[in-house]
Amino acid sequence: MVSKEQIMSSRERILSAIAGVPSESKKLPEIPAFRLAGDLEELFATAIMGNKGEVLSKEEFEKWLPTMHFSKVISLSNHFKTHSTHELPEDPHELEDLGLAILEGQLGVAENGAIWMEDSNLGLRALPFITEHLAIVLDRNKLVETMHQGYDLIGNASSGFGLFIAGPSKTADIEQSLVIGAHGAKSLRVVLI
Repeated sequence: MVSKEQIMSSRERILSAIAGVPSESKKLPEIPAFRLAGDLEELFATAIMGNKGEVLSKEEFEKWLPTMHFSKVISLSNHFKTHSTHELPEDPHELEDLGLAILEGQLGVAENGAIWMEDSNLGLRALPFITEHLAIVLDRNKLVETMHQGYDLIGNASSGFGLFIAGPSKTADIEQSLVIGAHGAKSLRVVLI
């Protein structure tokens, strides 16, 4: 049987051997300031459409909304509060038949169409995932070119939860066919204000 002293001495020998390995200090590489050429709104809209989403103006969204017949709509956006048919419940299980959630994004990234959202904009963390259709209202002045710039803006913000959303839910692992709405919202509409 191996004694505790032998184990500790083996551990100490291993740690001291590791500490004795010479290693030179290396400077971290500098990240270049990546830039995109073109109009930010057009680049963002192109990225969203590439992700199978749609970008609408406020007027276009106002025209589209009545054409759909959602039984349950929850809007946490000040721009579309009057379109809510239900209040946000405390229990996320009550969202199981939610037709449309209208939320506000904090920033959008033109290179890939990703939209940053935090707890303060979600109400319930399950909301963007459990709704059948998702609309995100985004201030056009909150668009950035790259994810690097997006992460710089997010910085060290203290949020319990945050995520980037870049389109409706989709997967292509089922018989190598693209399936939209497999794990979340079937559609994403971004309303640029």
